[in-house]
Amino acid sequence: MKILKHGPLTWSNQHLNVTQQLADYYDLANENVGSPLQIYNDTTRGIQQIIKDAIASNTPLRALGANWSLSPVAATKGIILNTKPLNICFTITAGSISPAYKGESRKLCLAQCGTGIWELNDFLHQRGLSLSACGASNGQTIAGAIATGTHGAAIAFGATQDAVVGLHIITGPDTHIWLERASYPVLSDAFPGKLGATLMRDDEAFYAALVSFGSFGFVHGVLLEAEDDYLLECYMRRVKYDQSWTEMVTTLDFTNPNFPYTTEAPFHFQTMLNPYDLGNGAYMTTMYKRPYRSDYTSPKPNGAGVGPGDDAAAFIGKITDYLPGAIPFVVNKVLASSLTPYEKQFGRLAEIFNNTTLRGKIASAAIAIPVSQVATVAGALLDVNETAGPFPGMFAFRFVKSSKATMAFTHFAPVSCVLELDAVQSQTTQQFYSEVWHRLEQLDIPFTFHWGKMNALNPTRMNSMYGNNLNRFLAARAKIIDPAMIKIFSNDAMMQWGIDS
Repeated sequence: MKILKHGPLTWSNQHLNVTQQLADYYDLANENVGSPLQIYNDTTRGIQQIIKDAIASNTPLRALGANWSLSPVAATKGIILNTKPLNICFTITAGSISPAYKGESRKLCLAQCGTGIWELNDFLHQRGLSLSACGASNGQTIAGAIATGTHGAAIAFGATQDAVVGLHIITGPDTHIWLERASYPVLSDAFPGKLGATLMRDDEAFYAALVSFGSFGFVHGVLLEAEDDYLLECYMRRVKYDQSWTEMVTTLDFTNPNFPYTTEAPFHFQTMLNPYDLGNGAYMTTMYKRPYRSDYTSPKPNGAGVGPGDDAAAFIGKITDYLPGAIPFVVNKVLASSLTPYEKQFGRLAEIFNNTTLRGKIASAAIAIPVSQVATVAGALLDVNETAGPFPGMFAFRFVKSSKATMAFTHFAPVSCVLELDAVQSQTTQQFYSEVWHRLEQLDIPFTFHWGKMNALNPTRMNSMYGNNLNRFLAARAKIIDPAMIKIFSNDAMMQWGIDS
C-alpha cells in the first residue's frame, strides 16, 4: 500500500464548519502491481501496520471518506486516513455464493471503502444494475455513507446502509473479519479465506456495525446487493399548505389527488416549506420507478443550475448572510429561481441524484421524527421562526423506510421522516437550531440527530434517543474489537455525544 504522510496540519471538512489540528494526515492508495485481489489484500496488511503503530504510540485514528460530513464525526487529534483513493470494485462469481443465498450473484458488488457513490453507480450501470437508494448527492464514499446513515427518500426501501449484506472490517493489527448476518448468509464459508479474514455471522454484530461512525475498526470492504437498472419518473409540484397537506404527510395516503398517480405509491417522496411563501403552497417532489430503457431524455438542470434530485445544499448558500429584515425577500428570490416545478422528467438514480457542487458556506442539520408528528413539527418550526428567526433557509421533509441498523437515526417504524434544515452558516442559524431542539423536547416529540450533520448531541439526549440500543451497540463492538482498538478509533465527538467515556 502507498502512504503519503503530510505531517501536522490544520484540517477542515468540505463545508468549513469543523476545523481540527491533526498530528498527521495520511493519503492512502492501492499499489498498482498484481491482481485486484492481491492489491486489496496488500492494502489490508498496510492498514494493519498503521493500526499497530497507532496502538504502540497511543495515537488515535479516524478514517475519512469524502470529507462530506458537517458533524465532527471524522475529526481527531491524531491521524486522519484519507481513503478516497481506495476504490477497487469486485464482482462476485457464483462459486463464491453460500448455498443458503437465494439471490443472484451478478447483483452483488464488493466495493473498497473509498469507492465514491458516483464510481459505484458507474460500475453497476455498466453491468445493467443500480443501487437501490442513495443520498441526495453522490459525493460520499460508500464506507462514509453507511457509517453516518446517509439516506434519500426511498419510502419503501430505506437508507444507503440497507443495501449492505457483508462487511470486511480490520479489527486489529493482526485480525480482520468478514461479517454477515446469520439469518442471511450471502457468501460461501470459504470466501473470507481469499481475504485472509475470519468469518463471522452474527445478526446483532452486523446491525451494530452498519452505522458505526468509524468506531468498529477500519471498514475496508462493503458488499452490496444491487438491483436491475431502472428509471425514475420525476415530478415537482406546488400544492396547497392546508389540511390536505397535513393528511398527506401524516398518513402517507397516496390516493391524495395532489399526487401524479393516485393508485401507485412513489419510490421517492419529499415536501418542502418556504416559511415566507406559504400562500403559494408547499413544494412536493415525487418519483416513480420505471423499467430501464435507453430511449429517454436525460434530466437537465433548470436555469439556476439545479437538477431534479438536488437538495437545498445545492443552492441555499446563494442566500448568504443578509441582515434579518432582508432574509424573507432573499429566500423567496433564491427559491423562486432554484425550485422550478417540472413534470415527468426521467433519469437513472445516478442521473437524478448526481450533484456534488456546493454553493456558498452552508449549514445543515437534520433529525428523524415519527411520520405522525410531521404537521406538529412544521407548526413548531413556523412558531420558532417568529421568535428566533428569520431562518435563512427552508424546511424539507423526506420520507424513508426505517432501518434495522442498531444506531440508525432513521429508526422510527415503519417510515421515518427526516427533517432537513439547510441554511446559511451564521450565529442566527445556530440559535434557530437550538431553539427548535428545545421546542421539540418541550412538546415531547421524539427525534434523533443525523450522524453526519450538525447536531447538539449530549449523553442525556443520547440516552433518550437510543436507550438500550446504545448498550447493544457497545456490547457488539466489544465482541469485535478489543479495548486498545476502541480507544484509538474513538474521538472527542463520540465522547461528547455519550458513546464513549
